[in-house]
Amino acid sequence: MLARQLAKVALQEDIGPGDITGQSLLSASAPATASIKFKQDGVLAGIQWAQLVLSELDPGAGVELLAQDGDRIREGTVVARARSTQQALVAAERTILNLLQRLCGIATLTARMAELCTGTRAMVLDTRKTTPGLRAFEKYAVRCGGGVNHRMGLYDEAMIKDNHLYISGLDLKEAVARIRRQKPDVYLTAEAESVEQARLAMEAGANVVMLDDFSMDEIRQAVEMRNQEKRFARVQLEISGGVNLSNIEQYAQTGVERISVGALTHSAAALDISMKVDRP
Repeated sequence: MLARQLAKVALQEDIGPGDITGQSLLSASAPATASIKFKQDGVLAGIQWAQLVLSELDPGAGVELLAQDGDRIREGTVVARARSTQQALVAAERTILNLLQRLCGIATLTARMAELCTGTRAMVLDTRKTTPGLRAFEKYAVRCGGGVNHRMGLYDEAMIKDNHLYISGLDLKEAVARIRRQKPDVYLTAEAESVEQARLAMEAGANVVMLDDFSMDEIRQAVEMRNQEKRFARVQLEISGGVNLSNIEQYAQTGVERISVGALTHSAAALDISMKVDRP
């Protein structure tokens, strides 16, 4: 339902009252075909979007999928072939590619980061730093790339951050305890700004302790502290802040279970993908 609504909004944004050029030069009934091709190596995500968009303009349109979401695609590979009317095919091209290129870019960056964590305990997670209205799509792309979704929003997990403590006047241990009283079964992450604060969060009952902007030395201290005490065995440690392709492998080797990367959804470059109409 959300995808279909997005398709309607995106097409209205682009076509408005009508495609002036297409309606003047192209047939509204004559058939045409087009190929969707990767112009660089990457990971496929969101290919069903092509069918959704085309079917809004032409209910009789069809898309033959030649690859599946999550597939690693080589440059020059055709991943789908579309069939519709001349007008619909050309009018839909940009709307199809805009989201497809973005989702494939996210999936590709995620896959690169996940591969760098191979052989460690670390999972690569996204954040809430997503494009407004596109969160479900962008988080889906993260999964296609082998990443793991963090909470979808403020409603499905609790996360205590510095602003909560500054405004409420509570310390971290008190904040964890209050949430546990009100929502005893909620999954809870507590952000820590020091190794001692991380210990307090573990003692208070947090499921995850986020080590925010910790140095490599501080991360290792927190991991060692957690590993040495059996009562903390179920607590997962998460790194957040400043993670990129050049350092994620080093972070993963510290022994943490989770590495959250905002760049997956706010900074991934769009993948180069084309949709070319086949010449008669």
